[in-house]
Amino acid sequence: MPDYGHDLRFGSFVTPSAAAPHQVVALAELSEEVGLDLVTFQDHPYQAAFLDTWTLLSWVAARTERIRLAGNVLNLPLRPPAVLARSVASLDRLSGGRVELGLGAGGFWDPIVAMGGERLTPGESVDALSEGIDVIRGLWDTSTRERLVAGGAHHHVDGAKRGPAPAHDVEIWVGALKPRMLRLVGAKADGWLPSLPYLQSFEALARGNATIDAAAEDAGRDPRAVRRLLNVGSGFSADGGGGFLRGSPRQWAEQIAEVTLEHGVSTYVVMGDDPTTLAVVGQEVAPAARELVAAARGVPAPAPAGPDGATADGEVRA
Repeated sequence: MPDYGHDLRFGSFVTPSAAAPHQVVALAELSEEVGLDLVTFQDHPYQAAFLDTWTLLSWVAARTERIRLAGNVLNLPLRPPAVLARSVASLDRLSGGRVELGLGAGGFWDPIVAMGGERLTPGESVDALSEGIDVIRGLWDTSTRERLVAGGAHHHVDGAKRGPAPAHDVEIWVGALKPRMLRLVGAKADGWLPSLPYLQSFEALARGNATIDAAAEDAGRDPRAVRRLLNVGSGFSADGGGGFLRGSPRQWAEQIAEVTLEHGVSTYVVMGDDPTTLAVVGQEVAPAARELVAAARGVPAPAPAGPDGATADGEVRA
């Protein structure tokens, strides 16, 4: 299933530098101004050089109107899932339904332990993430008034009140590379969010998709229920050399269309803090890539979005 049929989204991956907080916010505001769909920030609560990601997301939500926001990805070992569920739902309501939830199992265990977190083995961290997703989804489910009992050895609630529900169906994206985490994505998540530099090849991307698809089917889910996202590098060059996403804006669009149709990626998040790159992606690459993918799918190309997110036909592209 090379093309999962999702709409194309483009986003930024801004460094949450504590030394230049207003620059960070300015890049997030620029991301919205140039037509990007998403702004994200890495989350390392043990890193003193970074702003706290959740505080930053809340501030940026108040300074923007249209763009979606997400951690890329939030550090679950240091963010208790029951509290995180209410934080996400609250900000989603306050922002008009613009928050998505990127989650990670943790990996830098020495600093996590130094901040008071529990050291987990790789297997335990996957179990903990699975439990956390169950807790979060359970607290968001207000279709019943029954108190929630969910989780397991690492994250659990016992009789917690449900709610508030988010303003929209928040997608849970998981940062994952190894097979067991990928199977968890297929079974429970709404999106897979790896970084291309860590994958190192499109063969690895294809293998990851196959693992997720099989796990989704084993869980009784349609593999198309899982959005495929990708953190990518940045840089434009006149000669088009240097590999994937190292050419001209038109070449970027062509390469993105190819990866979308052959590997199913539908959300591209550009790493780096260069405002020119963000502007070119939002204003040139994204529209061209959408046209190419729409033509290949045999559907009308989406109308271009204005500064407020409204398309030419009056709809708002979230």
